[in-house]
Formats: sequence, C-alpha cells, structure tokens
Amino acid sequence: MGLRPRFKTPFTQARDKLLAYAVRPFLVFQPRTRFLIGCAILVTLTTLLLITDYSSGFNENYKEGEVLARDIVAPADISAVDEAETERRKTLAREATRPVFNFDSSRAETSVQSLRADWDDLTDQIAPDKNVTEADLDRLASIIREVGAGYIYDDNEAERLKQEIVLVDVRNPASEMIVPAPRTRMVSLSAARQNVELRIVNLPGWSAEEKNALIAALKPLIRPNVVLDQPNTAAAREAEANAVKPVVISLKRNQVIGREGDTITQNILSQINAIKNTGHDSRRWPYLFGLLVVVIAVYWAAWKFAEHRRSSALSISKQKAFALVGSAILVETALMKVGFTFGDSVTARMQAPLNDPVLWNFAIPFAAASLLVAMLVDTQLAFLTAMITALFAGMLAPSGMQQALFAMVSCSVAIYGIGRYRERQSVTLAGLLVGALNAVMAVALIAYSGEPITFKIFLMAVGCGIAGGLLTAVFAAGGLPINESLFGILTDVKLLELSNADLPVLGQLALRAPGTNQHSHAVGQLAEDASRAVGANPLLARIGALYHDIGKLAAPEYFVENQQGDNPHDRLRPNQSAKIITSHVTYGARLAKEIGLPQKIADFIPQHHGTRTLHYFLRKAEAQAKPGETVDEADFRYPGPKPQFKEAAIMMLADSCEAAARSLARPDPENIRAIVVKIVDAIISDGQLDQCDVTLQELTTIREAVISALTAIYHARIDYPGFNPPPTGPLPAGDLDSEERGISYSKPSEVPISRGGEVEDEALPRKVGNR
Repeated sequence: MGLRPRFKTPFTQARDKLLAYAVRPFLVFQPRTRFLIGCAILVTLTTLLLITDYSSGFNENYKEGEVLARDIVAPADISAVDEAETERRKTLAREATRPVFNFDSSRAETSVQSLRADWDDLTDQIAPDKNVTEADLDRLASIIREVGAGYIYDDNEAERLKQEIVLVDVRNPASEMIVPAPRTRMVSLSAARQNVELRIVNLPGWSAEEKNALIAALKPLIRPNVVLDQPNTAAAREAEANAVKPVVISLKRNQVIGREGDTITQNILSQINAIKNTGHDSRRWPYLFGLLVVVIAVYWAAWKFAEHRRSSALSISKQKAFALVGSAILVETALMKVGFTFGDSVTARMQAPLNDPVLWNFAIPFAAASLLVAMLVDTQLAFLTAMITALFAGMLAPSGMQQALFAMVSCSVAIYGIGRYRERQSVTLAGLLVGALNAVMAVALIAYSGEPITFKIFLMAVGCGIAGGLLTAVFAAGGLPINESLFGILTDVKLLELSNADLPVLGQLALRAPGTNQHSHAVGQLAEDASRAVGANPLLARIGALYHDIGKLAAPEYFVENQQGDNPHDRLRPNQSAKIITSHVTYGARLAKEIGLPQKIADFIPQHHGTRTLHYFLRKAEAQAKPGETVDEADFRYPGPKPQFKEAAIMMLADSCEAAARSLARPDPENIRAIVVKIVDAIISDGQLDQCDVTLQELTTIREAVISALTAIYHARIDYPGFNPPPTGPLPAGDLDSEERGISYSKPSEVPISRGGEVEDEALPRKVGNR
C-alpha cells in the first residue's frame, strides 16, 4: 500500500498548530461562558468605536461674515465658556497691565568711576602733548553726573513708555512708583548722549580733534538707568489675565441661534462654537452608560432574531450566525469611524464647496457588512445587519439622519440587488450596483438638503458614491474567505472550489480507488437530482458525495468497487472484515478533519451509513461461531450518527441505490424500480431517517427522482449491426453488459441487501472474475 499520502503542507500544519495554541486558553471555559465573553468583548469594542464628540448634530465650519446655510437651534441646555471672547479679554488685560521698570540711580556715578580709572590712558591717546589738569577731569565728570542724573531709557523701550509704568528703585525694591506719561518725564538714551556731545563741543581749551575724541570716549559712558524688568512684567500681566473671569455662554434647549440667510456675527459664531465644542465632557459617565445600554439592547435584539430563526433556514448554528453578524457590524463600525474621521480631516484643508464632509462621507462602504452576510447566510440576517449599520452610521455621522438614510438604501441595494453567490465576480457586480445607486442617492440627498447643486458638487457626489460601491466590493471580497473558514460556512463558490479534481484527497481517491471515485461521482449525480426535486441544496449534496467515501483510501482493495476479481474478505474472519468496512467511516472523519474539510461536508461521511448493521457479515460470524460463543452485534454496526439533515438522508438513499443498480446484470427500468423501492423501504423500516426532517411525500419524490436518474444512467445499449459480433454460445439469463461490468446478479431479489438497505456483496465469496 505504500506510505500514507500527506494532504497538508508544512505551512498549513504550522498555521493550525498556532491557531490551536491561540484558542487553548478559552477552551477551559464552558461553551456558554465563552459565548458570553465574546458578547462582552463585542459590546465593549462597539461602544468604544461609537464614542463621538458630535453632540450638536452638525459640524459646519463657519466664519464671521458668512451666511448661515440653515437654521441653527440649540439641541439642549448648554452652558459653555466662550474661549475666544475670554482669550480676547485676557489679551486686553495683559496689554493694559503697567510694565515694570527698574531705576538704578548709581549708574552715573559708576560711569564717572570708569572715566577716572581710564583717564590717564585716555589723555595719552587724545592729547599726548597737552597739559591736562585735574580740573579738566572734574569738569568731564560733572558733565556725566549731570546728564546721567536724570531718568534715561533705551530708545527700544519708547513704545512701552507711552502708558503708565511701575518704577522700582533697585536700591529700595520695596518702594514702587507709578509714573504716568513717563516719556514726558524721562530722556531717551539717544537724547542724553546728544546732550553730552553738545556740552563737550562747548568746552573751552580743547581742539576740535580732541573734542571729537572725548565725545567718542564719553558717549558710551552714558547708559540707561531705567530698564524693563521682563520677568516681573510678565508675571504682572499673567496675574491680570488670570484675574479675568471666563465669559460664559448660556443657551436653552430649542433656542434659535440664527436663521438661514443670517450674516454670522461674532456673537453668533461664539454660540455656534459653544454648541460644537460642548461634547460630552460635562456628562461623560452618563453618556457612556447610556451608549453602553443602547449597544447592549441592539445586540440583544440581533441575538433574539438569530435565536428565533428556523434552524433549517440557517446554514450555521444560531451562535455562529450571531457571531457573524456581530463581527461584521463591528468591522463595519470601525470602517465608518475611520471614514468620518478621514472626511473631517480632508475637508479641513479644502476650499468651498469641497469642504463639506457630507460629500466625502458618501465614499464610506456602508454596505460591506450587509453584502457579506447576504452572500454567506441569507437576506434576512443581512437586512438585520443593514438596520444596525444604518443606526450606528446615524450615531457616528455629524449629519445623523441623512447618513443613516443613505446607509440604509446602500445596504438594501447590496442585499437584494444580486442573486446567489455562485461565482467570485458576483461581489464585483454587487459593488458596481451599489456604486450606481449610491451616486443617485448622493445627488438626491444634496437636493433634499436644499444646497445648490453645482457641476463640481455633482461630480464630487457621484464620484464619492461610486467609490463607496467599489470599496464595498473590496471589503466584502476580502472578508468572504476569512469568514467562510472562520465560521465554517459553505457558499456555492466554496462548494465549487471543493469539487476541484486536482485537490490532493480527490486526486488520491481517483488514483488509488478508481472504483470508489466513479461510485462517488455517480452517487453525486443521483443526490443532486433528488435534492433538486425536493428543494434541498443540490450542490451541497453533489459535493458531499465526492467526499463521503474518502475513508476508503486506507484500504481501497477491501471494497468491492475497487476489486479486480479476488475478494480479500474470503481470507478474513467476519469481525475483521466488519472492522475494515466500518473503519472507512472513522478514518474518513479523521481525514476530513486533517485536511480542513468544512464540517457540513464532513458530516456526510458518518451519516451516509447511519447506524446500520453489516447484516451479512454478522450472519456469517454467527454461522462460524463455535457452540456457546456469543457474537456481539455492536462489532458489526456503523458508529453513526443517523442522517441529521435532508441532504445526508438523500445521500444514504442514493449511495445504496447506486450500488444496488450497479450490481444488476440487467438494469432495466423494472429492475431498477424494484431494487430502489426495496432499499428505500428497508432504510425507512430500520429507522435511519428518524432524526432528519424528511417527510413521506418528500421520500416518494426522492425515490422517483433516483429511479429516473438510474434509468437514464443504465439505459440499454443500441445494437449496431456489423459491429456487435454474435455470441459463440448461449448467453446466461440476465448477463447484459456483464463483460464490461463483471456483474452476476440477474434479478433484484439476488442482490444482497441488508435489513438496513445496504448492498453487502463484499461478504459473499466468489471466484476470480465473477461476483
């Protein structure tokens, strides 16, 4: 038999191990506890995403002098600080604060001491041949004292001295003096130095060159003695600014701030900003509590809707259905949050008319979650998703009702605008359809709001609407394969992908068990026809048939359809043969889990045999038993369970009927009908269909569909004269097509059908080349 083939790549094995390790901590909890933890996480994340500062219901950006586009009414009682007016008053207070100047009366004497210290060097430079006396020095020192004795300020401080100042004597800091009109009482530095220059020019006994040298030497000695005290001035101004009380704007609910067409004044602008900036800071905890209760109520309603849906209407359990809807809404809410934030940031940099965030919000893919649920489950759950999406869009959007209406229409088009999801391009077609309707709705909402529709606004609205549809297709297509695997949902596209003959397990089945492979395809055709007749899922039945016998890969030669003559069961004890036959179910289930086969497909493997007994092997074991030896019937029974859904029941019937019809030497309509009726009655009598929702009327329809399909498959061949050589001897009765098919059951009554309706010709001994 060789080594067992590998059906998983190393990457897939590593991925599965990583996922198993990630979910291991949650497996310690009971399923109900895990469900509640998931709900808590879902509610918490959704609440955090829905937190917004849009308490006013609008986010227009107005400037003073513009015209109001609509009536502005206070949505609630608002008491807010007018930040602009308060800051303006603080600025005025700072500007009105008296600057603080320091006065140093010793500055002139310090300059005189500097002159005396440098006198000898100075006279050597300016008048080396002149007989300079002490009287000359005293005369110059007197000039510096007289000029420097006044209040001298730097010319750069002239502007500050136009107002009253506080003058502080540095030699007595405790004494402060308020000086009004200081420029009239003080001298600028340039004027003081000009005074020095003038007095030196009038000195007798000095030449012009010597006087110029003296002027150059003495003018720098005249320095300001009134200097701005910047730290104390800044502190005084901030103290005055902090003393200004905040300007409070008080608005009452429904108070009209301005009407459409009014020119925006500073007062109106302040009130509008108060409404916009109110937010929820003043009522943070009540707001969060209310939002949390709203989200819990919405998800509770979604859960009750999923819970009371008919189980047959859902391809997944109610817990998985709710998890799918909840996760789709959560991701959609995140997309809307990002979209609204992006729209606000873009409009802040735009000029009119592109600075309206409503235009940019038309590009948000509101319908992505609804389209995803519609293609994965059904339209009713998708419409529930659409309603919740529209509700959350209204809570997030600055123009709540308008965006909620747009989102509702967009989602409805996505849900009801496409047919079944049978090919990947269905997502693209749905996106294009959503984009087209989005464009129409965008223009309609702009017209409804009363805004003028210019050519630029029209193009912008249409472009954003189409972009929203395309983004809907992108996000829905990206989420489809993830959610198909995560929730085990079988879409038609997923089923069609599973029918690919190049898949490893199907390829191995065709290579190692060609008879079983042929049998699976034939059963798939029967099951598909029967499912279509009773309104079941024909594609699910056909794909389930391709995999229902993959367990026979473990030992294909032990099953009659793969044998070439010799029957290996002739050399085995009956209990060994029974173990090999029934193990193809348990091995098939393990193999399905290993290759990641969807659970719905994997369910066909054990359910198509149910709990039937290998009747002929059991009787063979009882016949071979020694006196007093007891044969346990459980050793000869399939593990089950019985068919749990309609397609599995059809599979059980089709599997047994195809095997029986293939065993007939003359599969004419009468024989096929007889064998099918016998098998159906046996399966019903054995109670194998007690656990699935198949009615007697549906069983009759299934039986007739199987008979018609088998009759079409095994119709008699037409004889072509000259090409069909006559037989050399008499044909045994009922030997039609026996050469090609190796079959020897000429009558339906000869086919070994157990009480459970199974064909068990593996149990019958035969010669090589004969059944």
